[in-house]
Amino acid sequence: MSRPERREDRVRRMLDGPPRPVLPPALADRAADRGRRVLRRRRAARAVGWWLLFAAVVAFTVWAVITEPWTTPPLDSTPVEGW
Repeated sequence: MSRPERREDRVRRMLDGPPRPVLPPALADRAADRGRRVLRRRRAARAVGWWLLFAAVVAFTVWAVITEPWTTPPLDSTPVEGW
């Protein structure tokens, strides 16, 4: 038997064999519902993440405006000159 004939025989045996098990009728609906839930959760997590980032930027800006970390702190004593 040549190689193509063996393949044909194998395919014929697979097609003549018992039929595949039938899937539950509601499987597609359940899969679609699960996909919608996953997308909704991802969107919610992304929105929460953006809101947290926005709140952190606002909090940092308010802190920077109040404390002005870019200015030098006042000296406690007068520097001695002439040394």
